[in-house]
Amino acid sequence: MADNDWKKRLGVVYSTDPGFVYEEDEQQREQTPAPEKQRLIVTIDRRQRAGKQVTLVKGFVGSDEDLAALGKSLKQRCGVGGTAKDGEITLQGDLREKVCALLAQMGYKAGRGN
Repeated sequence: MADNDWKKRLGVVYSTDPGFVYEEDEQQREQTPAPEKQRLIVTIDRRQRAGKQVTLVKGFVGSDEDLAALGKSLKQRCGVGGTAKDGEITLQGDLREKVCALLAQMGYKAGRGN
């Protein structure tokens, strides 16, 4: 069954060769640098949020899975909701000091943006 996974071959033209075997290109997975090599900026934002404050963590370089894991860890430790997408972590509320301290404990270089 794994040899006939059609979703991986959506852009492939039909072949009449009976011995044709589709070979996938190895995609380069984005490597996430070590926490010590990352510089994260922690800011607060109120724009287009109906006056509510959110804490933004910008500057993360790496895979989406690692970003989601870091976002989940910050949300759990702060006890708030939020999201992690497009290289940015959004946490509900003004948590700049707490997030900076948590990121420093994790080994990231974190600074306040505003």
